[in-house]
Amino acid sequence: MGRIMEWAARSDHLRGIPRKTVIRAVGAFARAVANLCKKTTVHNADTLMTLVRSRPPGVPLITVSNHMSTLDDPVMWGGFKGLLSFDPKLARWVLAAEDICFKNPVFSYIFRTGKCIPITRGGGIYQEHMSEALERLKDGSWLHTFPEGKVFQEDVPIRRLKWGTASLIARSPVTPIVLPIIHRGFDEMMPENYFYGRRPPLPLCNKNLKVVVGEPIEFDLPMMVETAVSASRHVTSPLQETKWPVLSSAGQKLDETAQRYLYTALSEKIQSSLETLRLLAKRL
Repeated sequence: MGRIMEWAARSDHLRGIPRKTVIRAVGAFARAVANLCKKTTVHNADTLMTLVRSRPPGVPLITVSNHMSTLDDPVMWGGFKGLLSFDPKLARWVLAAEDICFKNPVFSYIFRTGKCIPITRGGGIYQEHMSEALERLKDGSWLHTFPEGKVFQEDVPIRRLKWGTASLIARSPVTPIVLPIIHRGFDEMMPENYFYGRRPPLPLCNKNLKVVVGEPIEFDLPMMVETAVSASRHVTSPLQETKWPVLSSAGQKLDETAQRYLYTALSEKIQSSLETLRLLAKRL
């Protein structure tokens, strides 16, 4: 299957006018939602905005966060003072679920011009649109992901992460800066089981929203690759494989077994960082 409306996602599509229009409209919506809140706070916004505006040329940025509501993106970016960025060149790309955001041609066009990349749940890390996400990283862009893979509103530890984000880190020609972010309160503003198992038709008012930005996660990728390759050599009973292509990373070739070890290690490190930040956010 080809990429969904790839032409609409290009920066030069209709001279960029649709992208500017959608991003500004989304920003206005985000501000309106934030104005419904009793209080909105953001901690350590400077770290994110410095990386968005001033990171070294060609170095991609991946932000990772928990996923508590369909509102957290875009309100997380457009509704909080200190995180506002309506410049289409600076605005994030985001991985978005195809079955939710791309239900029809109209939605598909809006989300594509708004710098959203559709992802098919269960489609695997080598699905076509993951290649598109990798191309954005090769461009040195900012990409946001929800590595838990779905909305979770329970106040519990960060669950085991999907491998998509880890695979992008390992496959990117330049190792991305990875920045963890935790938000709280979207589950109260847009509860999944509000009325007979459905969300409310509109965001609920008078709630507190909080965003906590962490510090970049440090990865010794060459060492992690070496460890994964070494571990894969000692597997006496090979894991069930799905014929992934061989990956070249940090100067080594990784077969599917080695990739699984690597993606597990990367995901566990991201998960640990998110959980540490989640506990901090509860105390703030």
